[in-house]
Formats: sequence, C-alpha cells, structure tokens
Amino acid sequence: MTDDLNTTPAPAHSSSTSRQWQLVRRPVGWPVDEDFRFVTVELPELADGEIRVRNEFVSVDPYMRGRMNDVKSYTPPYALGATMVGGAVGRVVESRSPSHAVGDLVQHFQGWRDVAQGPGAQFRTVAEVPGVPSSAYLSAIGMTSLTAWVGLLVIAEMRPGDTVFVSGAAGAVGSAVGQIAKLRGAARVIGSAGSDEKVALLTERYGFDAAFNYRNGHISRQLQAAAPDGIDVYFDNVGGEHLEAAIFAFNDGGRAALCGAISAYNAETAEPGPRNLSMITTKGLTLRGFTIGNYQHHAADFAAEIAPKVASGEIVYDETVVDGIENALAAFIGLMRGENTGKMVVRIA
Repeated sequence: MTDDLNTTPAPAHSSSTSRQWQLVRRPVGWPVDEDFRFVTVELPELADGEIRVRNEFVSVDPYMRGRMNDVKSYTPPYALGATMVGGAVGRVVESRSPSHAVGDLVQHFQGWRDVAQGPGAQFRTVAEVPGVPSSAYLSAIGMTSLTAWVGLLVIAEMRPGDTVFVSGAAGAVGSAVGQIAKLRGAARVIGSAGSDEKVALLTERYGFDAAFNYRNGHISRQLQAAAPDGIDVYFDNVGGEHLEAAIFAFNDGGRAALCGAISAYNAETAEPGPRNLSMITTKGLTLRGFTIGNYQHHAADFAAEIAPKVASGEIVYDETVVDGIENALAAFIGLMRGENTGKMVVRIA
C-alpha cells in the first residue's frame, strides 16, 4: 500500500545539474525552513571510474535529526553549507565505471538530491527482484528491514515462544519487526502506535496479536493489559515512557534492542530517563543499543530470508510517498510528526 501525500510531479531538468538540500543552521528544537536551503548545483564532467545517477527515491529517516546537531555521535554531523546525505536508489544515466552500465539500478548514500555523482565504488548495483518496485530497496528489502531483522534476531536474540513488544510499530522498522517476529515463531507480538488508524493497521495488516494507541492512556497500563503474562523481547524505536513501560513489563531475563528514541529527538532539554532502572538488575535484563552500520555483514543472510517473502507478499509493507525533491524537507518534518505509515520516501519525477 502506498500513501501519496503529494502527487504533483516536479519539472524535468538536465542530468548535468543536481537539485540539493543543504543545512545552513543547526536546528534548535523542531527544524524550521530557515535552517535549510534548496540549491541547484552544476555537475562536473565524469572522471574515470565515476558514474552519474538519477535518483528514483530518496529516504528521510529519524536518525537524520541527530546529524543536524553538532554533537559527537556514531556518525559525523552534517556540515553547515554542505549537501546532506542519506539513503537513495536510482538509475545510472552516465558511466565511466567498468562495474556499472547505463540503466543499472543502484543503492547509495547520496540522498537529499535528485542527481548523484561520484566514484563507482560508492554505488552498489541492486539485483532486482521481479515485481518489487525500486523504493522497496530502501525499506522492505533494504536498510529499514535489515535494521528490524538485526535488532530482533541478533541484538535481542528473539526465540520461538517469546512475547515481543514493539514501540513505534506502524513505522517502517516497527512493522517489519512484528512480521519477522511472527515468522520466526513469536508466541505473541504487541505494538504501540500514535493513532487508532495505525493501531488497526497493526492487527489487520501486519499481523500483530495486539496493539494500543499510546495517546489514549497510561502506556504501562495499556502494555500490561496487552501482555498480562509479561514480555520477553522489546524493540525500542521511541524511548522515554515506552522504555520505562517495557522495563516494568519484562519477564526475568528479558532482552531489549534499543534502535531509536524518536520521542526525544527534537527536545530542547534532556529528557528524564526511566525511573525503574533498578529492575534491570533484579530481573536480569539485557538492554543493548545498536546502529545498523556495524552489522552490514548480516545483509546477505537477511536478504536470502526476507526478499523472497516480500516478493511473494508473505511480508507486506507500506510507504508514504512525497513527490518531488523540492518537498524532501516537508517529508522529513512530516516523518518527525508521525504523519507517515510505513516508510517515508521522496519520489523523484
């Protein structure tokens, strides 16, 4: 299912120019238009070994908010005055690389622009799966679902019979976590989301056994009602009150994969941590954070298991599509406000 937020196509232009988003000021709290600029850049002639790619889809993701801050993290901050980067997929339109032919579909990290260019080594040719659109290589069989697979199976070590709780479950990562958990034999999968419509989607489309709207009441009480026998695994996309609720709900020996904390990404002051951290000791819990860049060696095993299930429809996914690179900032802000169902992508006309 694809939800188009804007279907007005952007005007075509020469592949010798690239329209790009640059960060010009560090956001304080929620990003605003004045923190960015949209520019057109003339591209140089290709050098030996380089390729030029017209992007078909670019990704906007929650972690990008952290890169807009000038703080030490697992990945460097965006440089002021420079074009931002992120996941993208596109077609080769010119090539001076022996490893890339015109027409090849490639994945790369030159998002936030409509035309990308650079050494061929920066672009990975995609083995296209019949019937799967190119956008899926950013989500269902791309980095998004790889994050879900690694977090659930490698970090949290989910086992058959486990009860699994997923926060932010209607997002691209969360919806994949729930489906992979069911395929791997979880006894019960519970998700939280921010609207009644998304809660219905979790149980009716993604196969969750139970779900609740975290805006409708006390999170810990709602989780207890959905998991009266406790939880064994928690996949955390939200942090804050959700993490505190999961710690209360954990059975002894519970394991958590800490993937994100979107509830605090735009906070101007430090958010208070969970008040029940002593339970990590008394319950013998394992809470383990991870970033997917450190687990790329699992990509082949992930693709072998998940790609056929996406192609067959056994695993379903949703996208919220915003048209036009000029609307990429609006897409990002919408993502941070929870306006997406599934993966938020920007489609380049």
